[in-house]
Amino acid sequence: MLQRIRVAALAIALGAGALVLVPTAATAAADPVITRVEINPGPPVDVTNGAVTATFSFATKGADKAELQLKPPGDISVGKPVDLTSAKNGDWTKWTGTKSFDSSSTGTWSWLAIAGGASRGGTFEVVAKKVLDTKIVDFDAGPDFVDRGDLVKVSGRLLADGKGYGAQSVAITFRARGADAYREITKVTTGADGSFSATVRARETGWWRAEFAATSGAKGSVSDADRVDVRRGDRSSRIAGFDARPEPVDKGDRLTFTGALQVEGRDGVAGERVSIFFRAGGSQRWEYVTSDVTGRDGRFWASATAQTSGWWRAEYSGTRGVRGSVSGADWVEVTQPAPAPAKADTRLIKFNAYPEPVKRGKYVKVAGKLQIDDEGSWAGYSGKVALYFKRAGSHKWEYVKTTRSSESGRLYTKVKAWNSGSWRFVFAGDEDAYGDTSRSDYVRVKR
Repeated sequence: MLQRIRVAALAIALGAGALVLVPTAATAAADPVITRVEINPGPPVDVTNGAVTATFSFATKGADKAELQLKPPGDISVGKPVDLTSAKNGDWTKWTGTKSFDSSSTGTWSWLAIAGGASRGGTFEVVAKKVLDTKIVDFDAGPDFVDRGDLVKVSGRLLADGKGYGAQSVAITFRARGADAYREITKVTTGADGSFSATVRARETGWWRAEFAATSGAKGSVSDADRVDVRRGDRSSRIAGFDARPEPVDKGDRLTFTGALQVEGRDGVAGERVSIFFRAGGSQRWEYVTSDVTGRDGRFWASATAQTSGWWRAEYSGTRGVRGSVSGADWVEVTQPAPAPAKADTRLIKFNAYPEPVKRGKYVKVAGKLQIDDEGSWAGYSGKVALYFKRAGSHKWEYVKTTRSSESGRLYTKVKAWNSGSWRFVFAGDEDAYGDTSRSDYVRVKR
């Protein structure tokens, strides 16, 4: 009413002909509304384990059409559109599209949602984590023979990309003889250097191994299997191939004693002590001289100085579940050595074992040079030289083979490598020259 009065008054004041009615301006159409784009899964989109299809979705209000563009990392061009499907819900429309990503798609991507005159953008990451290669090495379960219910120690080392992999869970599994599958017995956690060990109780004969399950950052791996025999009663043993040599031998020279300990059902038994006894000619008393612990194949090696002629034999006292045994006796005649002629000093130089590391089963090449003291100067010398090997963790040097140096003293041979350890040449000397031992050279064997 008041407004009409004001208009009428204005019309009277301006005159009837001067009144102009101006219509109210229509309200301008509002810009479309766009929600933020949702990405599932992620972000970041993880393609570590293979290609991933991500779903992109957003909603608009006040627009009948919409577009979603994706731009790869480092691309400065306009993004590529994604095929969208729509679903109406009242005044809102939901838009959905998919895109597949793989390991070649890593980096920061850009997205841009467009509806009418409005747009909204953002970024997301596509990532691929480094997956480590793992390997379980040096796995061992022992001792190899136990009585039912005895404890067995299992140990090994978990490596990731060749280095110790610490703070990881490793399963100790067992497969009984005659069974088809391994079953988990216990779990252990690796130390800082990847090493692990556990004590388990042996109930039946079978194979033990360690298993590392794959994680998001590392591949899985399984160790070699190691058999442990569970004994039900005492087994017989025997010492095979016992030999004392050389025969005859000069007084004061070294005798070596070799053989193998065998237990019923197995060719060789490791970790058992074998003693060497001597009985002089004309005596009835056997006397202890030295001993050695058998290696993985049951073999033993010992030495002693020859003093007088007599009989030598090896004795095994047995252990729980295994009866002891005695080898046959071996007669060695000891002779008085002839006066030693003047000898010259020798030296083994430039010793090298290579390549390092070497793949298991491939050849290790060993080179060096044998020289003799020739009136104050060193010259090449031709002689028989023995190659010895000492496994990693062992204190015993084992004979491998004999080779001969050339007239210039050059030495070269090769052997297949099965275990990591140290190599060296030994020249025992001859009637003209004293012996010498080269430096040792360690070679790591990788699987």
